[in-house]
Amino acid sequence: MFRRAGLIRGDEVPVRSLTLDDLDRDYFTKFFSRHYGERAEALGGPLESLLENMGVMTDGVFTVGGGLLFCRDVEFKLPTFVVKGMAFRGRTVDVANYDDSEDTWGKIEDVFRQSVAFVMRNLRHVQGDKHVNSIGDPEVPRVVIEELVSNALIHRDYFVSAPIVIFIFADRLEIKSPGHLLNNLTVERMKMGMSVVRNSILRSYATKVLPYQGIGSGVRRALAEYPAIDFDNDVDGNQFVATIRLGAG
Repeated sequence: MFRRAGLIRGDEVPVRSLTLDDLDRDYFTKFFSRHYGERAEALGGPLESLLENMGVMTDGVFTVGGGLLFCRDVEFKLPTFVVKGMAFRGRTVDVANYDDSEDTWGKIEDVFRQSVAFVMRNLRHVQGDKHVNSIGDPEVPRVVIEELVSNALIHRDYFVSAPIVIFIFADRLEIKSPGHLLNNLTVERMKMGMSVVRNSILRSYATKVLPYQGIGSGVRRALAEYPAIDFDNDVDGNQFVATIRLGAG
C-alpha cells in the first residue's frame, strides 16, 4: 500500500548490511569537496549525521540509493542491481554465438561508465566523410547511449530484484530496465519531456555524478540526436524497454 501510494521509494529502503564501514571514504570526500566546496570534516559533527542529513543513510545504515552512490563493494550487498550486457552476432539471443559479454557493478558512477564503454566498443563505426584510414564514428552518437543508460539506472524499479539488461544485436540495441512507467506517465508523454520521480535520492545526486540533467529532457535529447529509437512500456512484464534500431542513422 505504501509503495503504491509513493510513500516509500525503492532507493530509500534501508540495507541493514550496509554500514559506515562500507563507505568509500576517499570517493565520498572527493565528491563532497567537488560539489559543496569544502571538506566534510570541516562541518564538524559525526559523519553519520551528515550522511543522514543528505538522505543516503537512516538509523545508521545506508539506503539502497546511498549504497549505490557511495559504498565500496556494493555488489556483495546488492547483487541483483547490476547491468548485464551481451553483444550477439545475429538478431536473436544465441549464447553459443556472441562477440562480447560483461557484467558491471559497483557504485552507480562506475556502472554507468563501464556500461557505456561496453556499448560503444560493440557498435559499428561508419566512415562517413572521413578518410578511409580513420576509425570512423560510432553509428549511434555516444550522447544517446549515455542518456538511455543513465535513465535506466536512475529510473529503474529498485523494488524488483533483477538486473538491467543490455543486448546488442546485428540490427538493434535493447536496454531492458526493471519496472514499467509510473502513474499516468506514458511513452508519448515521456517523449514530450514529462517525468515522474521513482527514485528521489538517486535523482537528487545523479546530476552530480552522471551526465544527467534531471529535468525530463534526456529522452528528447536522445531522439533529437538519433530518432530511430522505440520505447515499450511493458506493464505485464513489469519492464521498460528502449530499442535503438541500428543502421538507421
